[in-house]
Amino acid sequence: MTPPPRMVIGCLNVVLNGLTDTTAHIETQRDIGGSKQLERGDFGYSLDRHTQFNILSLALVFKPNYQSGGLPPVIGTRRDMSWLISAATIAGLGSLVTLGQYAADALFAETHCYQGVLTNGAADQDVNCFSVSSAGNFYKVFSASSDSKWAENARPGFAMPGLWDSHGHLLQYGEFLNSTTMNEIRGRVGKYVDEHPEAGTEQEWIRGIGWDQMALGAMPTADEFAVDERLKDLYIMLDRVDVHCIWVSQAVLDLLPKDIPDIPGGEIVRNPGMGVFCDNAIAPVMALWPKPDNKKKSVFLKSAMKQLNQYGLVGMHDAGVSAGDLNLFKELAGSEDWTVRVYAMAEYYDRNAVCPDPVERYNDPNGFLNIQSVKLFADGALGSWGSAMIDDYSDRPGISGSLLVNASELTYRAVSWATKGFQVNIHAIGDLANRYAVDAQTAALRLLCPCESLADCQARHRFRIEHSQIIHEDDQARMHAIGIIPSIQPTHATSDMAYAEQRLGKDRTQKEAYRMRSLLDIRPILGSDFPVEPADPFQGIYAAVTRKSPHTGLGANGAADGWHTEEALTLDQAIRGFTQGPAYGGFMEGKAGVIQVGAYADWIVLDKRLEDLDIEDLRSLHVKETWVAGKRVYSRD
Repeated sequence: MTPPPRMVIGCLNVVLNGLTDTTAHIETQRDIGGSKQLERGDFGYSLDRHTQFNILSLALVFKPNYQSGGLPPVIGTRRDMSWLISAATIAGLGSLVTLGQYAADALFAETHCYQGVLTNGAADQDVNCFSVSSAGNFYKVFSASSDSKWAENARPGFAMPGLWDSHGHLLQYGEFLNSTTMNEIRGRVGKYVDEHPEAGTEQEWIRGIGWDQMALGAMPTADEFAVDERLKDLYIMLDRVDVHCIWVSQAVLDLLPKDIPDIPGGEIVRNPGMGVFCDNAIAPVMALWPKPDNKKKSVFLKSAMKQLNQYGLVGMHDAGVSAGDLNLFKELAGSEDWTVRVYAMAEYYDRNAVCPDPVERYNDPNGFLNIQSVKLFADGALGSWGSAMIDDYSDRPGISGSLLVNASELTYRAVSWATKGFQVNIHAIGDLANRYAVDAQTAALRLLCPCESLADCQARHRFRIEHSQIIHEDDQARMHAIGIIPSIQPTHATSDMAYAEQRLGKDRTQKEAYRMRSLLDIRPILGSDFPVEPADPFQGIYAAVTRKSPHTGLGANGAADGWHTEEALTLDQAIRGFTQGPAYGGFMEGKAGVIQVGAYADWIVLDKRLEDLDIEDLRSLHVKETWVAGKRVYSRD
C-alpha cells in the first residue's frame, strides 16, 4: 500500500559571505520505517544576473513521491517532489542573491550510502556515499565517518558503477528465441504457435534465434519443420546463433525463385537440402520478411531493457541499427521505459551502404542515446565457415570463408562514413577480414589527418574492429601501433573453444585467435553480442578471467583448466572492460563506467564486493539493485 503524501519542511539557515558567494546548510527530517532520520547537505551559490530574489528567510516544502523508487529520496529532485521557495527581503542588506544551477543541483541532491562503494576512478577512493544531482549526475562522492548519521543509515550492499555491454543487439534481444536440439526447436516453435495462433502467416512470420548445426549434427533443411503438423505450412525464419545464417520453412522457400542463383559473399546451402542462407545470401529472404511495426518494436525494446537492467546493465553499444529504427530510438529515448543508455551504430539492410542521407549524428542531452558511429561488415562467422581467412580452413581444405565486400569497396565505404564525421566500426572475424579492416581504417585516418601521426588521429576518432577474433600477428602489430580498438566478446572464445582449433589448426589458434591480454595496451572493450551469447555481463567477466564456459565452469572438452589462459584477464581488467572500456569506445570517458563527480548517476548494488567473491560465484551472481540517472530501475527484492 502506498503511504499517503506528507509534507516535510526543512529550514535553511543562510550565512552571507560577502555579496557574491553564499553557503547554505539544510536539515530535514523524514520517517523511514517508523524512525526519524536526520539528513544534511551543503551547497553554495552565487549571484546571477538572470534570476534574482531577496532573502530574509527561506523555507522548502517537499512532497515525496513514494512511487519513484521505494524509499523517499534523501533530499529530492525536481522530478520527485513538488517544491516551494518563499523569500523576503533581508533588512538593511539591499543585496540580491541568486540560487544558481550549482545550488539547485545541490539543493535537490539525493544522497546514498552503502557498506562500500567502488568508484572505478583513476585513483579509486575509499568512499561509501555519493550524492546525485537533479540532473541525474553524481554531484558529490565522499566517505562518511563511522559515527555520522550517514553511516548509521547506510543501506546494505556494495555499490559499483553500472555495467556496459560494448556490442549487443537490442531489438533482436527483445524478440529472441533460443533453442539447441532439433526436437527442442520444433517444440519451442510449436509451443509459440499454440500460444499465438495468428503467427506464421505470410504477413507475420515466426522469427527466432539460437540454432547451431554443430549441435544439430548437420545443416538443417526446410523439411525439418514439416515433421510437426503444426509447423509444416507456416512462414518461419530462424537465425543461426551468430546471426549470419537463417533457416526458413518451405512456405518461405516458395516465395523465392525456383532456381535462385549463388550470391557473391554468401552461401545458399543446398546439401542435404534447401532451407539455409548465409551472409549476403540472406538478402533476398530479408526483402520478403514482413518487418514488425514500431508498436511491436517498442514492446521488444521495453522488454529487452527490463531484462538488461536485471543483469546490472545500464548501457550498451547497439551494433547495427537501421535508419528507421534510429528514428524510433530518438522518439523513445528519455521516456520512463527507456532505462538503458544506448550508443547506436548505424546499419542498413544493405549492410555496407555508403552514407545514406537519412542518418545524422545525434546526441541526447541527457545521455540516453548517442548516434555517431557506423557498423560495416567485412566477413561472416567462424561457426558457418563464413569468416574470411588468409589460408584455408583446417577442416575444409579449399574453403577460406567469404568477404562480404572486396577490400577496395570496404575502404571506400569506411572513408565515406569517416569523412561525414562517423566513428567507423568494422565487423571482422577472420584474419583476412581483420587485415582488410585495418587497411580500410588506416586509409580513412590518413585522409582525416594528413599532417598527424596515425596514432594521434586514431586517439580522436577511435575506430573499432568488432569481434577482432582471429588476427594475423602482422596485423596485431599494426593495431598496436595505431591504437585501433578491439571490441571483444569473451564468451565467444568459450563458446567456440569446442571447435575453433579444428577449424583453424593449433598453430593459427595459438598465435592469432581470441586475444585479450595481449591487446590490453590498445584498450579492448568487452561485451557479449547478445542475443548471440547471454547478456549477463558477469558471465562475460567470468569467461574473461577464467577462459572457461560460464555455463559449465569447464574449459575445452570438459577440461578443469581454462582454454588458452595466457590470454586471460585479471578481475579488475575485466571489470574495466565492461565499464571504462565501453566509455572510451563510445566517447563517454568520465561520464560512464565510473562513480565520480559529473558522471552519469548509474550504479548497481551487489550483496558482496566482487573481489570478495569466489570466482565461480560470478556464474550465478544476481544483482541486488540497478540505478540509472539516479532512478532505481530494478530491485531484486
